[in-house]
Amino acid sequence: MSFNVLIVDDSNSMRAVIKKVISISGFKMDQCIEAGNGKEALKALTDNWVDVIISDINMPEMNGFELLKSLKDDDLLKNIPVILISTESSKERMQDAFNLGAKGFIKKPFTPEAVKKILYEVIGASNEKEDRGDNEVFDF
Repeated sequence: MSFNVLIVDDSNSMRAVIKKVISISGFKMDQCIEAGNGKEALKALTDNWVDVIISDINMPEMNGFELLKSLKDDDLLKNIPVILISTESSKERMQDAFNLGAKGFIKKPFTPEAVKKILYEVIGASNEKEDRGDNEVFDF
């Protein structure tokens, strides 16, 4: 099973890094949609269905916390799991994120393994079957 992912970050290069790390991790990603801030993310969600959102916190126009609040108020979008990603990893900041409805938190810098683990955790899918399949495909 593959998943559609929305990556929200105001940095083009950071979006590319996150996308690459997800790919390297072995997480089964089908479609990857990108947005530069929360407003762009909400617009992207009008035309695309995603299984999970990975969002930075600090962005212009609409930050990650404001995006969480907007999603929470929308009956159609409120159940999409959101993972916040940030260098700000104080317990207070993380608790604020979870209080607003975030399902996961990734601290920068991050590893492909950590990203894969949190993605599967928040989606509620097991990655054991997919991992076994990958090993069979790439068994040299």
